[in-house]
Amino acid sequence: MTFAQRLRDAGLAALVAAVLALPLLGFETIDTGGPLGIRARFHWIAYAAVSVFIGRLALLAFFDWWRLRQGRPEPLQSNAPARKDILTRIGSQADKYLMPALIAFAIALPMMPFADRTVVDLATVVLIYVMLGWGLNIVVGLAGLLDLGYVAFYAVGAYTYALLSLNFGFGFWEALPLAGLFAATFGIILGFPVLRLRGDYLAIVTLGFGEIIRVVLLNWTDVTRGSNGITGIQRPSFFGFPFTSSPEDGQTAFHELFGLEYSSIHRIIFLYYVILVLALITNLFTMRIRKLPIGRAWEALREDEIACKALGINPTNTKLTAFAIGAMFGGFAGSFFATRQGFISPESFSFIESAVILAIVVLGGMGSQAGIVLAAAFLTLLPELAREFSLFRMLAFGAAMVLIMIWRPQGLLAHREPTLRLSTQPSSSGGGKP
Repeated sequence: MTFAQRLRDAGLAALVAAVLALPLLGFETIDTGGPLGIRARFHWIAYAAVSVFIGRLALLAFFDWWRLRQGRPEPLQSNAPARKDILTRIGSQADKYLMPALIAFAIALPMMPFADRTVVDLATVVLIYVMLGWGLNIVVGLAGLLDLGYVAFYAVGAYTYALLSLNFGFGFWEALPLAGLFAATFGIILGFPVLRLRGDYLAIVTLGFGEIIRVVLLNWTDVTRGSNGITGIQRPSFFGFPFTSSPEDGQTAFHELFGLEYSSIHRIIFLYYVILVLALITNLFTMRIRKLPIGRAWEALREDEIACKALGINPTNTKLTAFAIGAMFGGFAGSFFATRQGFISPESFSFIESAVILAIVVLGGMGSQAGIVLAAAFLTLLPELAREFSLFRMLAFGAAMVLIMIWRPQGLLAHREPTLRLSTQPSSSGGGKP
């Protein structure tokens, strides 16, 4: 592609961006003390158009460079396979090279100069969604079962810890395995009615299950307190050392244990590392189980259920294990959410949460652990960094989903390669058969 063709392509993209930005960024409502006023912000449109122009020009130059490096003399209009090859290679290596870098950055984040209370708190929210995305990835990415009611297991874990804490005095670490167990039980309960369903029908049933759980939490006021929610949920401590400035008699506070001056950020950092450890355990478990027979059975079920049966794999048990294990990690995340917030209500577990978690899995790439991290950070931080445009959050979700389905149906960093392949090379014995 010549430089003039690149300029024309980039100019067209900038024009489309300017037209789309006009209703979204071009005007702002202001308070004039009387009728609502409108102020034009056309310079924002110019910024958007210039950014898209430069980005598109750089992208076209990159793909041309990559095509020449690979020795492909084809013109750029046939560069879709080349683009796919680039992203496929990145996705196949992301979990091997990108994940260690992301983990190292996450461990060092609270110690960085810019890491104040707000940054650590936002990072904690991102890690919650990362853990939820990795849990749902077991069901959707590995087993290929479309689940639109994953927030139900999130809610079960949260309410399990809240009720055990208030009624029986359970601490966070004591209630954590029970929250996962209860959520896994609900996953099995959900799995039984949907054993013979697939595709859209499976999605409808799981969506209904998520709404049933929310309605039960909303109306079972004797136990869940309904729309009033549950307050006063016990916060976690550091092995029995609370994060308070004035502990009860006979207790030693966290800052006294280490000889530090009291600061409320100590609890924020501790919660951050707790969810980081839980998320890393989820990642390690997922990566290990993919190589076990049950993980390969999930992949077989995802690719072709009929062939899965022909291979002697029991689809019933395979689906139940996927729902149960995925739900278990959702319950763990819900338990942490309850102890972090100190307050939960049914409004925290609406369908929009399931949509966000599913969007993270789909946008990141079903089966890709690193892709889920990037998608969770994008979908979580973008509304926070641009609060002025929070009303357009669902519009951004829809646009991103449509663009991904058109441009990259398998996700940005999808890695759906089978864990195990049958060798087609002749055996060393000279038999000549695969």
